[in-house]
Amino acid sequence: MKVDELSKPFERPGIEVLFDERAIVTRVAQLGAQITQDYAQKTPLTLVPVLKGSYVFAADLARHIDLPVHVEFIGVRSYGSSQVSSGEVQITLDTKHPLEGQHVLIVEDIVDTGLTLAYLRENFATRRPASLGIAALLRKPSRTLIDVEVEYVGFTVPDRFVVGYGLDDAGLHRNLPYIGAYRA
Repeated sequence: MKVDELSKPFERPGIEVLFDERAIVTRVAQLGAQITQDYAQKTPLTLVPVLKGSYVFAADLARHIDLPVHVEFIGVRSYGSSQVSSGEVQITLDTKHPLEGQHVLIVEDIVDTGLTLAYLRENFATRRPASLGIAALLRKPSRTLIDVEVEYVGFTVPDRFVVGYGLDDAGLHRNLPYIGAYRA
């Protein structure tokens, strides 16, 4: 999608736009270009989007990576229907193919407490990938409990519950073309 072909944003009462579609498209393209440069000698690259929240980001990011790319998926849960992480990470869907010897980039929607990504980084390391990195659309440093290295970050967000562009509140608002937060 070209930046000048953006859709009219869906107005949702009570949701303030933090990052509009134009800002997201621009930043995802920048991340894709950086990943292309960094992984130019490490192909093919295996993207592992963390479901469900990262699916929109991962699809757009993949289209901006100019390299041979495999895509696997992993599903994890730490929120359930709550707006607060339970602190317990559960794998709900595992990758279908081995990651051993692959250059793996985990694609996450948001780094909040760091618990999920710390768990995934440790879990994936046991699978013996050739390299392992993380790309996250959002980082919320005010909530960090475990500092996890994230090589590619789209945006930093304040300590507010965010929705849109794949992120949800009990399954709703994933389809918003922007990232927003509930108005206080």
